[in-house]
Amino acid sequence: VQLQACGGGLVQAGGSLRLSCAASGRTFSGYILGWFRQAPGKERKFVACISRSGSMTDYADSVKGRFAVSRDNVKNTVLLQMNSLKPEDTAVYYCAAGGGSWPPRRYDRYDYWGQGTQVTVSS
Repeated sequence: VQLQACGGGLVQAGGSLRLSCAASGRTFSGYILGWFRQAPGKERKFVACISRSGSMTDYADSVKGRFAVSRDNVKNTVLLQMNSLKPEDTAVYYCAAGGGSWPPRRYDRYDYWGQGTQVTVSS
């Protein structure tokens, strides 16, 4: 599976962004999809994931109620809608495809990664 994320940018605190990740290659619907983020000098952290069918989602506490993950298994895309953004949301955001038991919050549960897209939230 090849993944390509886009949609990042610069936004003021309180604003919104929508990240998109397009997939190609092997069966898209066979993978759990996740979003992670990595701030400068910090480890990569779990943000959200969505089950193969899209019926289940899971979020890090820091984004719960502000972010929403969705997927389209026909268009082979996964979206991350980010609302009420805060400066601490600033990071490079990565989409990933993986599997295993639910919910996969560890980065080593994912086999395929996109290249990352920068999100910067100004105060």
